[in-house]
Order: sequence, then C-alpha cells, then structure tokens
Amino acid sequence: MVVPMKPTLPVLLSFNGGYVDTAGFLALQGLFTAHVTGNFVTLGAALVFGTSGALSKVLALPVFCVVIVLTRLASYGLPARNWPVLPTMLTLKLILLVIGAGLAIRLGPFIDGNGWPALVTGMTFVAAMAIQNAAHRIHLGTAPPGTIMTGTTTQLMIDLADTIRGLPADKREATRARMRRMCMAVASFAAGAALAALLFSSTGMWCFAVAPIVALMAGIVARSMPIEAVPNG
Repeated sequence: MVVPMKPTLPVLLSFNGGYVDTAGFLALQGLFTAHVTGNFVTLGAALVFGTSGALSKVLALPVFCVVIVLTRLASYGLPARNWPVLPTMLTLKLILLVIGAGLAIRLGPFIDGNGWPALVTGMTFVAAMAIQNAAHRIHLGTAPPGTIMTGTTTQLMIDLADTIRGLPADKREATRARMRRMCMAVASFAAGAALAALLFSSTGMWCFAVAPIVALMAGIVARSMPIEAVPNG
C-alpha cells in the first residue's frame, strides 16, 4: 500500500538527500552517497586522472544494492511483530546516519578516499541513503524522489510546457498539484545541498551532525502517519 503523506515528510527526505549527497561528495573524495549514477562518472574520472576514491565508488553500487534487498526482505516481517514498516525503516536510516556522523567526526578529514576510514564511513552513509531510497519506492510512491532530481525536473518542465499550452479542465488541478510537489522536492534538495556545502566549508566533518537531526524529524513525522498493514507490493 502507499502511505498517505504529510507534505513535510517528502520535503525532509529531499532535504536530507541533497544534504548527505553533497556532504559526502565534499568529504569523501567525490563519493555520491545517495544515488549510484554519479559514482560511475566520478569513477571514470578517478581512473583517468589517478585521483583518490576509486575503490569507494566501486563498492558503493553493491553495498547500495545489498542494503535495498535486505531492507525489502526485512519489511515483510515487520507487520507480524507489530512494528510500523516506514517508521522502522527511517529509524534504521537514522541509526546509520548517527554512526556515519560519528565516524566522519572521529576519523576525518579523509585525505585518501581508498583508505579504510573513508571506506567504512562512506559505505555507512551509502547504506543509510539506500534505506531512504527503498523506503521512498515502497511507501511514498506518489512523492517525487528525494535523492535524484533529474526525472523530477524533466517532469516538471513537461508539466510546465503543457500548462503553457493549455490543459483540459479535468487535468488542470492534478497537474498543478504535481508541479507544487515537484517544486518543493527540487527546492528542498537544493537547500540541503547548499547548506551542506556551507557548513562543510566552515565546520568540516561536523557538518555531518545535521543529517541525523533532519532524519530524526522525518522519523517523528512518519510515526504520526497511519500504520501500514503490509509493505507496498
């Protein structure tokens, strides 16, 4: 089933998606923690120019995939234990973000992206954001993605073009509502990215302390939503 959403939950997830991805990219030698596409690009650059961090980019994809599979499988057993699926998934993400922030503050800065401190820290954040991606796909399917803005921006521009050309009356309100949701997703993602860059430049590894706080807020919002009976199939 798709869980009814409070508008603040997708906004918080998008903000954290942009925040963690940017902080990870800056601190972990160009590692994208929230989505895997960018790592293919930066991996190619690392191999060509001999820069640090190639190993973490290679590991990010299998770690991301394994965590999503495990998250999906685990979600099927939660209702039998009377555990709400979405809040539980977001709690696991919160725990990983707390661990990742602690590792970054304790072990950073990361000069060598292939060293074990950077690898352990980076894969912890990759696992956390894999859970967020899985939670979104399973339970928040009507909301724009919180970690990848390409598809959202494309659909937003298509809807804008259709609106300019003129929409039938029966589609006008639904399209406008979708555009509002997508604008909020893009704006919150951009705000998270901008804040992460600002705080990284001024506080270094301590910038990672913000991500668990936002994740905690998202978890509180999720727990106020109706409890799911089964995972979305």
